[in-house]
Amino acid sequence: MGNMVKKENEATRTARFGFRATHRQEVLIRRAAEATRKSVTEFVLNSACSAAENALLEQKLFFADDESWQTFLDAMEKPAKFKPRLCELMRHRAPWEK
Repeated sequence: MGNMVKKENEATRTARFGFRATHRQEVLIRRAAEATRKSVTEFVLNSACSAAENALLEQKLFFADDESWQTFLDAMEKPAKFKPRLCELMRHRAPWEK
């Protein structure tokens, strides 16, 4: 979805958002925009789009047509396959857990 943001930047912007922020929020956003060498608008839009993408990806409710749902159920009914390399990987702690 990251490409979607890039393509949107090339398109004409027609939507308008208006919102209020506290002084502290304004200072924080302006400093972050400056640090990333972006305009405040670009920084806010990119940040909001990233947050929106993550929120949508985290949704626990999925919609599927009958055929897709049946394919999913069939896959869930299949017995798990033994994957030796995956088992070996899971035996090791992640670097941040050491």
